[in-house]
Amino acid sequence: MQTQNPILDEIAKLTTAAMGMAQAASEEAKAAFRSQADRVAAELDLVRREDLDALKAEVAALRAEIAALRGKKPAKG
Repeated sequence: MQTQNPILDEIAKLTTAAMGMAQAASEEAKAAFRSQADRVAAELDLVRREDLDALKAEVAALRAEIAALRGKKPAKG
């Protein structure tokens, strides 16, 4: 928005630029935090939730298959 006062115009431009820089800094901080968290998770040999859920489902299916091969009712758990 243009005004008759050039000082107000400059303040508006500076404010807009500062907001853009703050947003960029925020995104960069988030990326750095994610990177650090991924590095720590890898060092601690942690597993992601999706991988754990997939493994649980696979184990349950294998237990059911083993129980069927043995002629038993599958156990819960």
